[in-house]
Amino acid sequence: MDLATEVQERYEQLQGLESELPKLYVELQLRFEEQKRSLIDYKSQAHYWEAQFAKVKTREHGLLSELEELKASLKKREAQLFGRRSEKKTSVSEKPNSAQNKPKRKRGQQPENKGPSRRDHSHLPVIDEDISIVDAHCPCCHLPYQALVDTEDSEVLEMINVKAYRRALHRKKYKRGCQCKENSDPQIIAAPVTEKVIPKSKLGVSIWVKLLLEKYAYQQPINRVLEQLAQYGLLLSAGTVTDGFKRLLPLLTPIYDAIVEQSVSAHHWHADETGWKVFEAIEGKKNHRWYLWIFHNQETVVYKMSPWRSSQVLLEHFGEDHEGGTLNVDRYSAYKAIAKKGLFVLAFCWAHVRRDFLDYAKGRPHREAWALAWVDQIAGLYHLNKQRLQYPEKSKPFQRAQADLDKALKKMHKEALKQLQPKESNDTTNLLPSQKKLLKSLLTHWEGLSIFADQPEIPMDNNLAERGLRSSVVGRKNYYGSGAVWSSQLAAALFTIIKTLKLHSVNPHTWLLAYLHECAMHGGSPPDNLQRYLPWQMSGESKQRFSESPKYEIDTSLLQVG
Repeated sequence: MDLATEVQERYEQLQGLESELPKLYVELQLRFEEQKRSLIDYKSQAHYWEAQFAKVKTREHGLLSELEELKASLKKREAQLFGRRSEKKTSVSEKPNSAQNKPKRKRGQQPENKGPSRRDHSHLPVIDEDISIVDAHCPCCHLPYQALVDTEDSEVLEMINVKAYRRALHRKKYKRGCQCKENSDPQIIAAPVTEKVIPKSKLGVSIWVKLLLEKYAYQQPINRVLEQLAQYGLLLSAGTVTDGFKRLLPLLTPIYDAIVEQSVSAHHWHADETGWKVFEAIEGKKNHRWYLWIFHNQETVVYKMSPWRSSQVLLEHFGEDHEGGTLNVDRYSAYKAIAKKGLFVLAFCWAHVRRDFLDYAKGRPHREAWALAWVDQIAGLYHLNKQRLQYPEKSKPFQRAQADLDKALKKMHKEALKQLQPKESNDTTNLLPSQKKLLKSLLTHWEGLSIFADQPEIPMDNNLAERGLRSSVVGRKNYYGSGAVWSSQLAAALFTIIKTLKLHSVNPHTWLLAYLHECAMHGGSPPDNLQRYLPWQMSGESKQRFSESPKYEIDTSLLQVG
């Protein structure tokens, strides 16, 4: 084939390809559009799954946080049921495995410290006993030893021999020795009947005092006390004691009312409440859960029993027209309700705030360092406040300690605000919702928490009221509360009287013996003059006599001391 023919063929092929180019272009365009749509679909699917992945991560983070909260809650409940009743916790750096730790100090008297001196029992009565050798003789010649005048003396303390006995009362009779017609008396008269605190009852004042103190001062169930008395030969029925307690309540109520009146007239109180059982149905109450309230100040300790746990109890106690005064309380809403009405200024409890952070550290080991850091700051406040109170209020050392305390409070407040500020999502210092809740509560109650800084007479915590409820809580555990409403009123009255007497260093046993004896002298009714039995109105001599230990016989001189 020549060259011209070959060129001609190539030219014809090119023309054929040129005619097919539009078709190829269209085909390529279709393929491009198809690939473009596929790419858009893939991108939209990628964005969708990225969004789903973000949702899953967010949900995972929420579930992990919820799981951590549930574990902390479970750990808290286990600690409440099975753990130690203590706020102390060994941190990681203080574990025994650390080589830097010092050996644990043993409890009790330390060898390097001087031992305590012996207690003085010279006020106790003395019963002399002579101890001799029955057959003292020489083992060789068998001649007897000669007794000397000197003795080797020592002392042994023994318990009082408690013994129930009957007072056989013989009222002497007297016959008139005259024939006076003007005398209207009978020919034969007898000595007056012995006074009884409960008329027609065989039980004397000393037994009633013992029963009252055993239950309401030492928190012993009456059945247990009756079993103990039975061992001494005194058999009493529970019905007799219950009926007697009910008849003693009107005798103690005037003293209780006087203490309540004195309490309301104060300007600073510690208040708290705890549960109490009253097993008597009342209208409007569907269960047996009542509440025992306490109002503690410098002169009185008042307990009040109520079926409700609301601000109405406070209004009934203080009166709706009461104005002024400071209440040391926890963060219960009932106290906040009366504070909104302007009746009181609330000083909140730092011990409760500290307890919140301690509980958080115990339940969440990964957040322990954060919580314990706040506990250390609160401990610093306690230390600075203790240093401040060592000096007179207007002295220079007091002012320096006051400045340090104010600086520490401002630093703590600033730190709480800083930690609550919003941060980026990937910041490792972000707080959990539970941590933010603690800090928000701290800032919400900050005004009431910082009152102690401006008023040194206001304590930092409400421990005084909480300690005041401990004894009654022991009684609640031992005898489960009160069987009737009147019984709960008697419990509140005796809790109030006993704690107020102890606050003034008055012996409740001696006081009850004297008071109930005078009630007996008045025919089983309260005496007309209650002032001599109110500890804040007692003279020094009277308080001294009432602070002494009780005697077997009624000391009538107590009734004559004003």
